[in-house]
Amino acid sequence: MLEVAIIATMKALYPIVFLISFAPFALADGLPELGDYSATVMSPLDEQRIADEIMRDVYASSQVLEDPEINDYIDDLGHRLAANSPDKYQRFNFFVVKDNSINAFAMPGGVIGVHTGLLLAAKNESEVAGVLGHEIGHVVQRHLARMLARQKNDSVISMATMALALLAARSNPQLTGGALTAATANSIQKQIDYTREHEREADRVGLQILENAGFDTRAMPSFFETLQKGSRFSEGSAPAFLRTHPLTVERIADVRNRVEQGSFRVIQESAEFHFVKAKLLANIGTADSAINIFRINLQENNFSNEAAQHYGIALAMLRKNDLDGAREQVNWLRKNTVPNAMIETVATRIAVAGKDPAVAEQQYLEALGTYPEHRALIYGYAEHLLNSRQVDKLLQLIADKQSQFPDDPYFYELKARAYSTQGKSLLMHHAQGEAYARRYNLRGALEQMDLATKAQDGDFYEKSIVEARRNQLRQQLDDKRRD
Repeated sequence: MLEVAIIATMKALYPIVFLISFAPFALADGLPELGDYSATVMSPLDEQRIADEIMRDVYASSQVLEDPEINDYIDDLGHRLAANSPDKYQRFNFFVVKDNSINAFAMPGGVIGVHTGLLLAAKNESEVAGVLGHEIGHVVQRHLARMLARQKNDSVISMATMALALLAARSNPQLTGGALTAATANSIQKQIDYTREHEREADRVGLQILENAGFDTRAMPSFFETLQKGSRFSEGSAPAFLRTHPLTVERIADVRNRVEQGSFRVIQESAEFHFVKAKLLANIGTADSAINIFRINLQENNFSNEAAQHYGIALAMLRKNDLDGAREQVNWLRKNTVPNAMIETVATRIAVAGKDPAVAEQQYLEALGTYPEHRALIYGYAEHLLNSRQVDKLLQLIADKQSQFPDDPYFYELKARAYSTQGKSLLMHHAQGEAYARRYNLRGALEQMDLATKAQDGDFYEKSIVEARRNQLRQQLDDKRRD
């Protein structure tokens, strides 16, 4: 299945167990010049086309975490790091994968995924930043593009297909069966050998990015050791030709020696890092088991952020519909910690679960007054308005907020649902088509625009917009077919 396959090639090509070989302060020596395509037949445009194909399947995948707060945290962190990379013009797409293994991966065009297991395993924000910096290093040095270009396939899409097959093999060896021949396997092994040469480059670039972005480089060797422990349990599941070299004691020692040559830096951890970890933990296992973990942490003073423990308890109590207990935790948070949008998101969810629409709406309005650009609050309020059939308010909310998130497909999906309740067929199909376009599904977008042109409602202005958009999408699809 393509949507399952997409997540895994990325893992296979650049598993995070190759992460850190740092030389902290002389990091650019020996690196290839950015923009040098002498070793590749793949242009930046080719990379972007592959990235679009990948992102289409990322959006369709059930393995991708659909949580705006966690995704926004990773996206903000990733772009903060990317802004301190050698290539300021490279586009990036960051997302989170529902997978308990400690891993992250990159693909051409700046597509970078992070496993939930990595977020849970990281002891501090600098460790997560180091992982992302390493993957950004692979992208800006064009390692992934060069590796795929070595296949010299006839088209960019065939390169992407090869990558997807690799991913499927790593995540589920039985899934592909005989799809990968021995010759292909040998070719893949050569590619992995080739990429090992690039690990040192990605390490050096990644560490420089980390330093420039203001994170603690000393977090790297400690997480290296975490990765070594994690790899003991993950390597055996991969096909032999996709297995990575294990981390060694010598390599860890080398990293630690290099990093310790730098100066010490005290880093202020963001509350969001701790809240994201608590949110993930609150949704693992049963609600009661999660609550017990957080309470034991509080009793034993086993935490780096006390507020995150109470936040986790509130989420777990909400899971089991203990609304009074969840409210008690939110009240503690409001009294004892710095205000945070993620706390208010829990409060609004509690209000919605209380089934008092007026109270819930007031909570959303107050929270959005303080945090007007917090997507989880916007989504929650929009869904509340839709469920309470306040369609006009919903459409006004989207009109007010959509300009801040022009490429967010969910706003268009909400519009499509709102127009559906109003029986406005043309506008519904138009909005759904725009949602598909932003999920990189041009074929689905064009089909929706075709349906919109056939709708019996809509005025001349609306029909003209749809017709123009349909022509534009058809041209884009034709261009892709010619590539």
